[in-house]
Amino acid sequence: MTRDHPHISRRNALQTVAGATLASVAACLNNSGNSGIPNDGTTDSDGQGPLKQVVVDGTTLVIELSAEADVDQVNLIQPNRELFGKRDVAAGAQQVSFEIGTDYEPGEYRVVALKGEESVIESAEEIRPQIEIRDIGLYRNSPDKPWDEIYGESKTDRKKNGEAFVTLENTGSGPDAVVELQFTGDVPNPIEDPRGGGLYETEQVVIPSGETIDLFSSSFPFGTETADGTGCSLDGNSGQFTVAVETEVRGDQVSKACEVQYSGSNDMTDCEVTITES
Repeated sequence: MTRDHPHISRRNALQTVAGATLASVAACLNNSGNSGIPNDGTTDSDGQGPLKQVVVDGTTLVIELSAEADVDQVNLIQPNRELFGKRDVAAGAQQVSFEIGTDYEPGEYRVVALKGEESVIESAEEIRPQIEIRDIGLYRNSPDKPWDEIYGESKTDRKKNGEAFVTLENTGSGPDAVVELQFTGDVPNPIEDPRGGGLYETEQVVIPSGETIDLFSSSFPFGTETADGTGCSLDGNSGQFTVAVETEVRGDQVSKACEVQYSGSNDMTDCEVTITES
């Protein structure tokens, strides 16, 4: 498993972020079901064991050690039982970390604290993302979003009218990254294989555990009508479209079907677009 740092473009600095900036994989170990087991076979129940806390901060797994910890190495074991990495613990150090990025295997990881070659304590931690689509909208319906920051003030309202945002939440215990955004079905400009993955000016968008972000499209899905697309009319047109995002860690698609109605104009520029969940 590679552990390279993910590429994070300037796009990420413009994301709308909600939720906690630090997502705990486990709370203080004496209060969780994953309490470590010392090498004497007893449960570390007094909260004073070597492992104080294990958390995921962004794309980094952070292990906090107690001030009394007498360990000189911490190993991280992957779900496939292979060694992910090891960190030496300097005298007096109370924290070590592992950069897991967004190219890791989701599942149960084991944190093993050692003294010499002897295991002092272990902790099992589930690191697994869960991406959910929360909202879908357009510039004409959500002018409060940072459209000018994303697309630039020089982009006309007509161009912005054709783009869309998708709000995602990571309710899991590990980070993930979106590498593709796609709109198919009854939209004016459906593109099954959008250039650049359909994400505006970035190859991927990282979503830490516990956070909510907005993706912004680059494929002009609600722009000028194409031969295969659905347009606007004075009497109204309706249909259904699907928005899908492809994720890196899970390697699958997360999708959401929506009902859509176009009305009030024969031109998409002035069209009223109403999106509801199917």
